Amino acid sequence: MKTRFPKFRLSLPLTLLAVVLLAGFITLLALWCQPNAFRGVISNFLRKPVLILLNALPVGLVLLGLTCLFRNVFFGAALTNLIVCGLSIANRVKIEVRDEPVFPRDLALLKEVSSAVESYDIRYPAAAIAAVVLVTLALAVLGFFVGVKPFPAEKLRGWRGSLLGAAGSFAALALAVVTVLGSTGLYDSIGASNPYRLSTVFNENGFPYNFCHQFTTFLVDRPQGFSRAEAEAWDGEETSSGQGRQVHLVMVMNEAFSDITDDPAFTWEEDPLPNLHALQGDSHAISGHVVVPGFAGGTANTEFDVLTGMQTNALSAATTSALRVVNRNLDSVLRVFGDEGYHTSFFHPGDDWFYNRENVYRWLGAEETVFADEMEDLEYKGRWVTDDYMAAFIEEKFAEAVSGGRMLCSYTTTIQNHMSYTADKYGEGYDFPPVQVSGLSEEVETMLAVYAEGARDADAMLGRLTDYFAGTDEPVVLAFWGDHLPYLGDNQVGYRQLGLDVFSGPEGQENLRAYETPYVIWANDAAAEVLDWENTVETLDLPGSGQLSACFLGAALLELTGRGETTSWFAFLNQLRRQVSVVQKTVCVSAAGGALTGPAGDLAEEIAKWRQWSYYKLKYKEIPS
Repeated sequence: MKTRFPKFRLSLPLTLLAVVLLAGFITLLALWCQPNAFRGVISNFLRKPVLILLNALPVGLVLLGLTCLFRNVFFGAALTNLIVCGLSIANRVKIEVRDEPVFPRDLALLKEVSSAVESYDIRYPAAAIAAVVLVTLALAVLGFFVGVKPFPAEKLRGWRGSLLGAAGSFAALALAVVTVLGSTGLYDSIGASNPYRLSTVFNENGFPYNFCHQFTTFLVDRPQGFSRAEAEAWDGEETSSGQGRQVHLVMVMNEAFSDITDDPAFTWEEDPLPNLHALQGDSHAISGHVVVPGFAGGTANTEFDVLTGMQTNALSAATTSALRVVNRNLDSVLRVFGDEGYHTSFFHPGDDWFYNRENVYRWLGAEETVFADEMEDLEYKGRWVTDDYMAAFIEEKFAEAVSGGRMLCSYTTTIQNHMSYTADKYGEGYDFPPVQVSGLSEEVETMLAVYAEGARDADAMLGRLTDYFAGTDEPVVLAFWGDHLPYLGDNQVGYRQLGLDVFSGPEGQENLRAYETPYVIWANDAAAEVLDWENTVETLDLPGSGQLSACFLGAALLELTGRGETTSWFAFLNQLRRQVSVVQKTVCVSAAGGALTGPAGDLAEEIAKWRQWSYYKLKYKEIPS
């Protein structure tokens, strides 16, 4: 063979040139494999030339490393092409099936992927697969005929040189990932037509770059002292409770709902929150404030905390998006009810891809999810779907469940009072009632007037739902709370002019007021009777301060409805909240109301267990679909 087909050998400069050219070719092929039009991708790259480098750089470094290992640029290119374009095709399939790109963490979920494939009707891109296979074979064949000349330095010609070259290339790739490719500032500056939809960003700005960027995002830190076997044992502990009380649970998390309008700075002619205030004195209601994960944003993080009992702020030392770290079935409030035969549902008048809710709520055990594109005859106030429409939608879905003989557990996230609070939020010329606060700038006065209008509508939604459920013989528990405080201008200018102390403070001195939103849990007469309301509420041991971390709210609702010990996880959470009602980063509040700067003693051990158990659930626990 060597005599009949002599091998042509490339010099070092020609080998490096081949690496550059082949990396460019493989990058183009990977981009061609994406679901969007290739011409559009190239056009976008020409407008943003930095994307050419950002996508080709990781491909080139992988190719260089494999070239060193194989001591053959074409063998290295064949494997690089198979890896990069294979991942690109997987990304295309995942986007088309679930509107979600391939992330690095998916590589650790091959078992889950293989089982998930059976659940979808997948149309594999035959042309792209064939092209990748043919190119891979062609490159491999070329490797038999074209090699490289020995390295100039004699000491580096053997396996030692190959390993050093490969190690250097992959080290450079790792450095590029944590610096240039992982740079949030660079990523944000490039932008996209819809920067919040990751599938759009991947399609427009290239799979290789975006895949590498995701190595530094949505992280979950391994807690100190974590033992998988120990956490698995906690999770497998037996519980003593059977099925809970048969009541419907309707949960409503209202966008930016707060009671900042109760501040003495306001002098209202007409109370903007009459229904909330009435329920705070109702004999069949519990009220207080939930301490949510973030200030003026992070809606999905509050959803995660309430439903799972985990804490967004404890997942990683870096800022993260909790729903984005979910990629497997998890224990949740919805799943507990679903296991008892309840119809479990999630409703949101927004896009299903936002925060990947379409997939995450399936993993959280929702039997039904309904987003804006599936809602009929949407009613808008400005650009947002109204709270009144969502109240009617909840009523309709409740009636469907009852007529079908099902008990209902639903979670709704509203959207009407979303920022920004500008004069044109509800259309030009909308007449907002004055806020009646002196000393405000025109900008702040406008923001507060617009925000207060949304708060009125949220309170009206609360009133409408309580009136509706009060008129049914079905036992219903309604839980209503806000996801976070409103964003009132840069540098918190609205809060500053009002004199409200919501400034978050340095680490270790977090101001809980910055994270508090009101909550109310109300039972209609039928539910109060089923639950033995007064006695049950007393046994909940809720803190007198009314403060409760959002991560304990879902567990408290389970205990209220007789499901507090259905799982060892929620039993643990209910026990923990009796020791510490609020955990917010490094600040804790004991159930007795005393503020602690960091946990100590037994409490420190319990919180460490909480963190380790959460990590086990996110990374390892398997729950059948």
